[in-house]
Amino acid sequence: MVETELPCLEEGEVSSSESSSSETSASSSGSRRLRKSKRNRSGRRRLRRRSTVVDQAPSSEILNVVEYSEGSPNQVRAIEVANPPTDAATITRLPGLSWKHFLRDLKAGEIEQVCLLTGSDLPDVLANAVSDDASSSRPKAAEPKSVREARFAAQSWQALQDSNNPVYSLAREFEDIFPEKIPAELPAERGVRHEIDLVPGSKYCVTRQWPLPRDQVQAIDDFFEGRRKAGHVRESISPHSSPTFCVKKATGGWRIVHAFNKLNDATIPAQTHIPR
Repeated sequence: MVETELPCLEEGEVSSSESSSSETSASSSGSRRLRKSKRNRSGRRRLRRRSTVVDQAPSSEILNVVEYSEGSPNQVRAIEVANPPTDAATITRLPGLSWKHFLRDLKAGEIEQVCLLTGSDLPDVLANAVSDDASSSRPKAAEPKSVREARFAAQSWQALQDSNNPVYSLAREFEDIFPEKIPAELPAERGVRHEIDLVPGSKYCVTRQWPLPRDQVQAIDDFFEGRRKAGHVRESISPHSSPTFCVKKATGGWRIVHAFNKLNDATIPAQTHIPR
């Protein structure tokens, strides 16, 4: 049980009968005299706060969630999450935290749980939470498999040819750029190498990697190891260095993000005009 203090209304002008009874009791009770002496100049007096006992919600609950990781099968496990306060009075009394300190603590892995305030009429934000008897490991927010298959089929070579689109003949000239299956090797050498032009006098753009939580480090290592084995990446020879971190996808799993802030600031913008 939790005691929540509720402010009481200030008492207005006291009636004559109540005033007389108050004066009588004040002469016989020291506490009454003390309370009467604390009346302000307007003739009003403040009543003491009274406490009301309310039921406390469970401090935590168990949720069954699906973990999505690149290159590994989905796993269902149970996690314990804390229940935040639901009444406005308690929420407004919580200590504040600036965005700067929140981002710092989040990168350092010191924040275990983040809660989102939503209205009661909004859809459930726990789209990735499933029950024990769930027949599918796909999140509720994901589109049906049949819809995805239909969309991919509409983008096939056969669909493009059947639509009598004049782009079909041109696209066929470069069909090796759009293989049916991604080859396990680096792209073929085509005689054209793309480079990033930097502002003259720019030094090496190096930003030190900040510490990451273990799950993000594991996700990044697994991602690049899988791409290396598939032949899609090689060891970098660039003198520039930028930090890498992860953000959660809406459908689960991690999205790899590279913070190219310094490199972007030193890059010469493209001079090719975009046709309108």
